[in-house]
Amino acid sequence: MTDTATFAGLDPITLGDALRVAGSSGFDRWQDQIRRTGGCADPIHLRGWVLHKDKTTGELLHHYSTEHEPGGRLRVACGNRRASRCPACAWTYAGDTYHLIRAGLAGDPGKDIPATVQDHPRVFATFTAPSFGPVHNRPDRGVCCCGVRHTADDPALGTALDPASYDYAGAVLFNNHAGELWVRLVNRLRREIAKRAGLTQRELADACRVSYGKVAEFQKRGAIHFHAVIRLDGPDGPDSPPPSWASTSLLTDAIRAAACHPYTTVSIPAAGDQPARVFRWGRQLDIRPVKAFGDRSDITEQKVAAYVAKYATKAAENTGTLDRRIGELAELDRHGVPDHARRLITACRDLDPLYPDRRLWAWAHMLGFRGHFSSKSRRYSTTLGALRQARADYRAAQERASRGLDEHEPDTVLVLADWQYAGHGHTPGESALAASIARDLQLNRETAREALQDQLALEGAAA
Repeated sequence: MTDTATFAGLDPITLGDALRVAGSSGFDRWQDQIRRTGGCADPIHLRGWVLHKDKTTGELLHHYSTEHEPGGRLRVACGNRRASRCPACAWTYAGDTYHLIRAGLAGDPGKDIPATVQDHPRVFATFTAPSFGPVHNRPDRGVCCCGVRHTADDPALGTALDPASYDYAGAVLFNNHAGELWVRLVNRLRREIAKRAGLTQRELADACRVSYGKVAEFQKRGAIHFHAVIRLDGPDGPDSPPPSWASTSLLTDAIRAAACHPYTTVSIPAAGDQPARVFRWGRQLDIRPVKAFGDRSDITEQKVAAYVAKYATKAAENTGTLDRRIGELAELDRHGVPDHARRLITACRDLDPLYPDRRLWAWAHMLGFRGHFSSKSRRYSTTLGALRQARADYRAAQERASRGLDEHEPDTVLVLADWQYAGHGHTPGESALAASIARDLQLNRETAREALQDQLALEGAAA
């Protein structure tokens, strides 16, 4: 159902289209389809059919066709993780990331992660980029170097104090190589842990495993940095207890040593007018132990998981750049891209011929960064694929029940299907209605989540 609030503030063309859709004979079914996508902002349209037959008798058990659907199409979620492109699908992605990270901190028997993982040493660490030149900021005390006390929403924050001397080339090259710097950090971390435990690398593998889940975030200045949950397990992962010598303090000390070790660098040879460079992590390194829920700590399992999930759906949009690949610099004018982001994007274009294997222009909209925004080690927790499969299995079970197929074992049913791509997206009116559906669904989810958190808090206090 729709209410007057849905149509408030719409321009005449969008309002007229929304009223047309809401008044159509297939509106209820269209609304049901959009609810099933979670209110997706850019659903995929499919045309086709599916048949279910008994393998033994050939009896037709169920037949579905899009012929009688609104517009003759079935709409399915686009699945885009970017909040700037599809808030509804990004909400689902963030939820999956939250459960993935939290399961690795608090345990979850349903995801084959024991609750004893809470007793393993684990920290929340932030690795930043080095400086490429002074930028406008908000120091804890005093004013910015420019002499102004900036407000939190000042667009000048993160931009160069002196654009002429700012190392824009170094900034995008660092972003481009940040993934390799992370790999070197993890490799060095294992060596630092082994050294503190008095073990060789081979002996460490038989005694202890380093597990992690991380997410990338763009600072206002356009430099990438990583937030990571890092945990020490036994040799078999979360199922096995870490050795007696493993502690949070040892892990913290090893991370600090690994982050500043000469090995933890990425060297780039000189090319054209660009000098040879050596990239390392910035001096700002924050490492905090992760506490259990209910101990009044700022760094709790829930807060860390929520923080990682939040940034898993974002990219470089907070710097003013675009959320898609750039065809030509003229696009920056049409979209009003600010000067600082424009200079970083231009640096990607200018550097691309000098480093052809780095594909800097292809990733200019990401200011050179081309790695995964969220990733994890093999045994940290469950996987996004497993979470998606669990959701798909649940929906499939619902569909089987609604089609009257529960009495038949899945392996006795022959499924024949033919699907064709038929477009994507919404009309202006459909887009407004879908956004309203997405808001309602999100409000319901947030209410349910808050109720669950209150229940966990009461259980923690009682314990």
